[in-house]
Amino acid sequence: MRIDLMAAWQLRGKRRAAQCPPGTARRGWRRCNFPRGAEARLAMHARAGPSRQRGGARLRVLPIGAVLTVLAMALLAGRGEPAEVPLSGGSPIVIGHRGAPGYLPEHTLESYTLAIEQGADYIEPDLVSTKDGVLIARHENEISGTTDVADKFPERRSSRVIDGSRKEGWFTEDFTLQEIKTLRARERLDFRDQSHNGRYTIPTFAEIIALAKRMGRTKGRVIGLYPETKHPSYFRSIGLPLEEPLVALLSRHGYTDARSPVFIQSFEVGNLKRLRRMTRLRLVQLIGGARRRPYDFTLAGDPRTYGDLITPAGLDEIATYAQGIGPWKGLIIPMRKDKTLRAPTRLVDDAHAAGLLVHPYTFRSEPRYLAKDYGGDPIAEYRRFFRLGVDGVFSDFPGTALQARAAVSGR
Repeated sequence: MRIDLMAAWQLRGKRRAAQCPPGTARRGWRRCNFPRGAEARLAMHARAGPSRQRGGARLRVLPIGAVLTVLAMALLAGRGEPAEVPLSGGSPIVIGHRGAPGYLPEHTLESYTLAIEQGADYIEPDLVSTKDGVLIARHENEISGTTDVADKFPERRSSRVIDGSRKEGWFTEDFTLQEIKTLRARERLDFRDQSHNGRYTIPTFAEIIALAKRMGRTKGRVIGLYPETKHPSYFRSIGLPLEEPLVALLSRHGYTDARSPVFIQSFEVGNLKRLRRMTRLRLVQLIGGARRRPYDFTLAGDPRTYGDLITPAGLDEIATYAQGIGPWKGLIIPMRKDKTLRAPTRLVDDAHAAGLLVHPYTFRSEPRYLAKDYGGDPIAEYRRFFRLGVDGVFSDFPGTALQARAAVSGR
């Protein structure tokens, strides 16, 4: 099997190298001053690493540990394909998407705990606001599908327009935190285990931070946080902005700059640019379907789509305010209607050339989500994406993602 390290190390094109994240001083040729010690491995994912120009292409210079990772990935890929290198130079991170919802109801402390127990590097809460301005973890602000709110507050059913679409149901912004705490979580997907319905409370973001810190001490490792601001334009329009309380809460707990084990993500662009002015924490632009638009673009009359954002020029623009992208995985390896795969796109290479990390979503183990090419084996899907050089994955089954990572990189 040919191990093409040069092909794996090169980032194509003549585009500019990534800038250092805010708050890190340059030292030497295109290098940033990053931390050492307990958080160094997680903080490493903020950087593009040193680079040198050679014949118009940018060649990444990697430490020996990263070289060994590349060798392991190439040797274990097992299909004669040269492995690409994650931009960070290390092995990809595993993000517990809403905790470990393949096993327990999403966005509960129990689900986050399981994700950490399985070894997730980061846990990901979607954040919405209560009536009294407290950030809580729910996939949407309409909570009838994930809680027993309809049983306990039937009279609170209402209707409103969110991101241009009329929704009916029960909305977090109509409830105080005290009222939210009377609710119990339910499994959102009917084909997943329903036996835990009614058992778990709805956590605040402050409680999730406390869990990550407490379990980090217990496990002897850093547990990262990867919050998403949900419907930020909508919440700001009703006087409950998400950005200010999010940054304040993170700062209060010591998460203040690019060295902190935190990524903040959003499908909107404007609120990430607002956050860039407010914090030095790392930001990630989420990318939906190519024909869809960020809702703040719709509000502003900007005709650009997510497809425009993942062109080379669009990625260069993202790199001015964010450290990474979180694309729908179908933008990296498209799937046909018959659930067979097309050839991979250039998105990972193009994003890396712009100095951006790539954390695709969402990896799930159920057969209904897998392409036929994987033969029902979810680890085969992870392996293919890892070989393309992604820097991390959002997974509903973080334990499975970690098994795949170990098989590919030995970590």
